[in-house]
Amino acid sequence: MAKHFHLNTPLLESVGMSKRVGTTVYLKMDNSQPSGSFKIRGIGNLCQQLARKSKGVVCASGGNAGMAAAYAARQMGVPATIVVPSSSPPLVVQRLQDQGAAVKITGNVWDEANAEALRLAETEGLTYVPPFDHPLLWQGHSSMITEVAASLGPGVRPGAVLVSVGGGGLLCGVVQGLKDVGWMDVPIIAMETVGANCFNAAVKAGKVVTLDDITSEAKCLGAKTVCKKAFEYSQCSELTIISELVTDQQALQAIETFLDEERVLVEMACGAGLAAVYSGLVRRLQDDGRLPTLLGPLLVVVCGGSSVDMKELTSLKHKLQT
Repeated sequence: MAKHFHLNTPLLESVGMSKRVGTTVYLKMDNSQPSGSFKIRGIGNLCQQLARKSKGVVCASGGNAGMAAAYAARQMGVPATIVVPSSSPPLVVQRLQDQGAAVKITGNVWDEANAEALRLAETEGLTYVPPFDHPLLWQGHSSMITEVAASLGPGVRPGAVLVSVGGGGLLCGVVQGLKDVGWMDVPIIAMETVGANCFNAAVKAGKVVTLDDITSEAKCLGAKTVCKKAFEYSQCSELTIISELVTDQQALQAIETFLDEERVLVEMACGAGLAAVYSGLVRRLQDDGRLPTLLGPLLVVVCGGSSVDMKELTSLKHKLQT
């Protein structure tokens, strides 16, 4: 059996993005993970440590965490139940079933699906797989930065790291990875869409807050509350975490540009991060003195996403351009 379920993904230079930012841009292509996103790093790690002799795993997910849990469970030969909110595209439900998972549709948003997953874990004795709030997840996600350090080689370090934030699991993993390789002083640009901005809202309020609702089309960023650890990192004086927002329209435009330039289709949640480059935000941060003008290489985490295809992209364009 494989030592771990994730792959060491390619680190590619993007000529188009580099031209826009004025410095070399490296793409960490976690869209090419077997489950379609970076989530398999942390969830694979957690499942291997907690679910080896389990009756089964249960996970609440609008898509990518569920895909990772289903994939890990299939590799381990244990049953998976994935609880998804009704806002999940039919495509996601189909893909989860293709991975051999039982899918249960509950509630309108992730938080409601999660309450049902916790209930099932309790009543049916299943191993609960949290999508973003667990140290074993962050430990798994940190492997991404270790790989980048190995690819760049000694003496080369990024000028900044660009990530999308949903519940904060990837952000926590990136911070842990930066600690592991001695890059704690590398700034992180943490991107969300307006309407799925639980991290930005917490940073502004100076405490963890719960959003009333998720109004963004970036459903996979759709946690109402960011994990406490991510918020604590935002307050830590040893780290520079820049929290910024883009509109759904900007995230969609980023997906389309990325598809044209890099020939890869990613979902809205990933588009939020890419939009920092395509909308000129990175340049603006430099002009405002929040990022160095002579920025070293920009590391862009392409977190991927399994809840998008051409039909979904067309439907998003229709929704967001009317």
